[in-house]
Amino acid sequence: MKRRDKPAPFRFKLHTDTALTCVSFSLLLIGFVMVSSASLHLGAKMNDDLFYYPTRQFFHMVFGLIFATFVAYRPMHFWKEYGGKAFLFSALLLIVVLIPGLGVKVNGSTRWLNIPGFRVQVSEIVKFFTIIFMAHYVTKQQKDVQESSTALLKPLGIFAVVSFLLLLEPDFGSSVVILMIVMGVMFLAGARLLQFGLLVSVVGFLAGMLVYFSPYRWQRVTSFLDPWADPLKTGFQLVQALISFGRGEWFGVGLGNGLQKLFYLPEAHTDFLFSVIAEELGLVGVVTIIGLFAAFVWKAFAIGVAAEKIGERFSAFIAYGIGIWFGFQAFVNMGVNMGLLPTKGLTLPLMSYGGGSMMIMCCAVALLFRIHHEVTEYNANLPKGYWHD
Repeated sequence: MKRRDKPAPFRFKLHTDTALTCVSFSLLLIGFVMVSSASLHLGAKMNDDLFYYPTRQFFHMVFGLIFATFVAYRPMHFWKEYGGKAFLFSALLLIVVLIPGLGVKVNGSTRWLNIPGFRVQVSEIVKFFTIIFMAHYVTKQQKDVQESSTALLKPLGIFAVVSFLLLLEPDFGSSVVILMIVMGVMFLAGARLLQFGLLVSVVGFLAGMLVYFSPYRWQRVTSFLDPWADPLKTGFQLVQALISFGRGEWFGVGLGNGLQKLFYLPEAHTDFLFSVIAEELGLVGVVTIIGLFAAFVWKAFAIGVAAEKIGERFSAFIAYGIGIWFGFQAFVNMGVNMGLLPTKGLTLPLMSYGGGSMMIMCCAVALLFRIHHEVTEYNANLPKGYWHD
């Protein structure tokens, strides 16, 4: 049977996946409630407005859904055609953010650009377009990726430059996430295990060297290994997070009743939102969030498998890439909050406070909806009795 080169044209009706819709909106709504709980006191003190952060987060979500709608109604061949140029543009933004006077410096890192109404973390844009770029690359170079070492080195060379720019901000966490996306997509594309293992080893070694020779990163590792050695300075944030988990027990202290968020736990509404969830909703809340992210990753890969079955490898690898991105970033954020990993400035996808990250991640989810829509349309147009293996 001849495969259709391009998906069906724009249609007003979009086929949605019920499970993905429920999981995504559950994460958004629970995140909004918890951000509100974690930030009311902060808004009152910093801006004389109790609802300063909840109101802004609400608009982040609204704009995120507006942009997501645009993404969901763009056919996949649109992203294949313009994804490479968009990735180049996002890489150039990494240079722009380093220009004095243009980049916004927060807590010692210059990672943001000011757009009227909110800040955009450039690395989030890069993550989004990295997935599209890599999906196009492994689709176009499928045979070379499976047989040649050179095909693996080319994208790693590109992303070595991207990682270097991220480290200048500095943003070690985002560079690790991006490299995980790149290597994960190449592995799923059929890269040889020996070659892939060597690449992982080299990347791991270089990351270890960056940590060892960077005093503040090494301090994070040592404070992570024994936060109680200096609980008032280097280990303060992790100690407060662990106290949050201890106080939560089975069912939590109740929504809004947490104490650690009251200027004890730094970044409670952003990077350490998971600790607030643990304290106020307990083990039940923690397991619920882990379950939702597990369901999201499973659904992303299921959509990818369905796309690959009909020959849409570009769409399939975008779905896989989004699953890797959300799954790995959520795992790191939760691991940091629970003291399993050294502190990294990574948000909890679709939940933590932040304008740029919220909007970009909504767009990523919209891509999954678009892929599901095109797979559903394709299967609906198959002759009766035709089945894909």
